[in-house]
Amino acid sequence: MHADFSYETTNKIVYIMKKFVTVKEAADKIHDGMTIMVGGFLGVGNPIALIDELVARNVKDLTIICNDTAYPEVGVGKLITNHQVKELIATHIGTNNNTIDQMNSGELKVTLQPQGTLAEQIRAAGAGLGGVLTQTGLGTVVENGKQKVTVDGKEYLLEKPVRADVAIIGANISDEDGNLVYKGTSQNFCPMMATAADTVIVEPQEIVPTGSIAPENVKTPAIFVDYIIKK
Repeated sequence: MHADFSYETTNKIVYIMKKFVTVKEAADKIHDGMTIMVGGFLGVGNPIALIDELVARNVKDLTIICNDTAYPEVGVGKLITNHQVKELIATHIGTNNNTIDQMNSGELKVTLQPQGTLAEQIRAAGAGLGGVLTQTGLGTVVENGKQKVTVDGKEYLLEKPVRADVAIIGANISDEDGNLVYKGTSQNFCPMMATAADTVIVEPQEIVPTGSIAPENVKTPAIFVDYIIKK
């Protein structure tokens, strides 16, 4: 973040930090080779304008963590279609034939995780946990290469935390501080991703004055948000 303005006190200069950035300024923070979390479900909740800017810039060799790759020409699916992704961690890819084709050709490395497991891995990263134990995937290809732990006579897979350099998420409403509200499936993974990345960029549909969102409606507190895209 950068200083919007400053003022002097008797002892020091106090900097008021601003979170508002343009789409282009937000895209400046994303570089080749980064690991990016993308919130949303089938494109709903994706930061559409930011993704379009990344496509235009051809930022490449990305590792993408998301629920799904939407459709070939929708949201995060555009990054796949434009061959900007080298590795994908997701829960399903069946709605994007380009993802399937690139996986089968060996161009794209794909790790498929059960949806609840991936959600917990992201949550674990945000909470500072060493991982989560789950029985989901035991006896399937999901367990390949993973450590098993026995607790009270039951066997579990140890699923390690998943973090990212940057989380890019959409929101229906943001206040001027970055407190976020999501509606419907747009919330998918977004609150967890906002806790598990070094930098968090939100693209809201609407920006309202701070204090106008009821506290109980806030799904992502402003402290987790670094930048707000203001169109």
